[in-house]
Amino acid sequence: MTTLPPRTRESAILTRAIKPRSKTLTSPAAKALLQVQLDEYDRARLHELARKNQAGKLSDEEEQELQSYLNIGMLLDLLQAKARASIKKKPSSR
Repeated sequence: MTTLPPRTRESAILTRAIKPRSKTLTSPAAKALLQVQLDEYDRARLHELARKNQAGKLSDEEEQELQSYLNIGMLLDLLQAKARASIKKKPSSR
């Protein structure tokens, strides 16, 4: 399997696209993004897949499923970092 250069990995591409440190979201949009999370079924499934992965017992299909969960988690993390940056108050200048 070929290893991708750091600048072309999904995480690097998403970080450049989303720019999580930029404060470009409105407060309502940022607050709405902070409410987005996996539902109970998906959290349980992710936990099950992670346990099987640690034990080295994932099938190829489960490995792809786990990677999908990790990709979605990375996307949510970046969007929520941007949301937190957008609603973070600037220090008052005195």
